Amino acid sequence: MTSAAPRPDESDPRRWYSTNLVGVPTGVLASPEYNRHAQPLAITGTRETHPGLFALLAGCADAAATAEVFEHYMEVAFGLGRPDPDAAPAERRRHRSSYLKLLQGWGIESNDPPGAVLKGWVESRFGLVPTFHKAALGRFPSPAWVAYLEEKAGSRFHNNCINLQIDLLYEYCQWTLARFAPLGPSPVRLWRGSNRCEEQVVDGALRARRCVMRMNNLVSFSLTRERAETFGDWILEADVPAPKILFYPGLLRGRVLNGEGEVIAIGGDYDVRTAYL
Repeated sequence: MTSAAPRPDESDPRRWYSTNLVGVPTGVLASPEYNRHAQPLAITGTRETHPGLFALLAGCADAAATAEVFEHYMEVAFGLGRPDPDAAPAERRRHRSSYLKLLQGWGIESNDPPGAVLKGWVESRFGLVPTFHKAALGRFPSPAWVAYLEEKAGSRFHNNCINLQIDLLYEYCQWTLARFAPLGPSPVRLWRGSNRCEEQVVDGALRARRCVMRMNNLVSFSLTRERAETFGDWILEADVPAPKILFYPGLLRGRVLNGEGEVIAIGGDYDVRTAYL
């Protein structure tokens, strides 16, 4: 008599992996092996749809010039500039969702609606589902999942091609990393501080100083260990490949997350080195 097959763990996000727009199977993309041997990624159709932007970027001499070109292009392409004072009152009051507002919202609280929209973008482009948004996202359906789905689809942030804006942000980030290497060679060593991370361990143990940890599908890291220490007692050190980076300090002008020294990266399973303060 054969034994019954083990029931799948419905809390394991790998059960929910879907197709993506980057040409690498999601299960591979989410693995530590990909992080160790990362290949470049591109969101299908993004650069091909905006050849003028990347032609302009190619003519820039430095990172400051590229940031100015990119931000101006986004203002024109998505109507993100200040409203025309001569426009009708309704047009002046019209809310236009913006990648900048999402980044600012993420910097304040990654579990608020802007964070849900960004995590939803990762789902649709990379096939990785989130593991946490205000609460652990395990069995589906659940109140936590319903709350996340409502926030990621909210009309407040989906009235101005917001996913296409983030596509361009990602491709611009990848272009600058390849052109200027502002963070050094790939993979980039980054740190993350946390207080509750035991449930994220999928292989090994925190106190063994090395383990494999399942990060959320979009996750923040710090450029320095000292900065990471302000966010928790457990310090996680990971080598993040450049193709998984969506944002880094200095990518844009102004103060969008620049003061925090925060890198936003695509998640999945990571080999991490751990230390307890």
